[in-house]
Order: sequence, then C-alpha cells, then structure tokens
Amino acid sequence: MALDPKPGLVIRYDFLWKEEEKTGLESGKDRPCSIVLISAERADGAKDVLLCAITHTPPASGETAVKIPIAVARHLGFDDMPSWIKTDQVNLLKWEKGRIPHGVSQVRPGEWFYGMLPRSLGEQAFNQVREKAHARTLRTVRRDDLIPPEK
Repeated sequence: MALDPKPGLVIRYDFLWKEEEKTGLESGKDRPCSIVLISAERADGAKDVLLCAITHTPPASGETAVKIPIAVARHLGFDDMPSWIKTDQVNLLKWEKGRIPHGVSQVRPGEWFYGMLPRSLGEQAFNQVREKAHARTLRTVRRDDLIPPEK
C-alpha cells in the first residue's frame, strides 16, 4: 500500500517530543499528526516531511498552536474534546517513494489517514512553523538517520 504525503494530510504517527528525545527515547506516542511541509523529491524519489503533533493539551505560555474547530475534528473522526496542532515542535522524517515510513500506523483497519485539514487551517499551521523556523526557535526531532543533521 502506497500513501503519498501531502500538506494538510492527517496521519497516525509515533510523534517524539524534543523533551523525550533529550531523555534518550527513540519513539513516542502514536497520535494524529498533520503534515505541514514536504521537500522536493530527491533523485531517489524520497521526500523530507515535517509533521506537527495534534493533541488535546492546550498550548502552554510561549508555545504556538492552531486550534482545530469542532466540525473539522468530527470530520477527521476525533472526539469532541478541544484539539490543537502544536506548531512549535516538528518531527522530520524521510518518506521513501512507494513506502509507508516507520512510525506511521493505521488509523483504523485498512485506513492509513484520518483525512485532510481544510486548506486555511493547514496554512495557519504552516505559517506558524515557518515563523518559528525563521526565528530559529522551532524545535525539530530528526526521526531518520538518513537526513543530514543541521549545521
């Protein structure tokens, strides 16, 4: 089964928070995550993908997040509790062409994604991530050894 990454696609992924990475953990909790950015395809067909976690925990002071409207949450199959796309941290992974990356799991039997965010919501998340990156305050966890480290 091939799943092509697209900005705004919401998948289930074992998102690893920066604080967890610092304690030596290598995998996180399976949770909904939104794809916010995809690199151009490399010569080998792979793409680098940035994911933001979706959580019920509201943003703490100084954190950025996009609140998901209840109608969108229901469309994605979430419960009615408030949810946020956390945009101050991302997981970066390599998505090989024609393959599902390690850490992505089925939402329901035979289903690999929750759905798509409305374009405006995906753009809000992207813009917040971009602002954090430009300010050099975006916390990134590189989930794939094949992605070259920052210099």
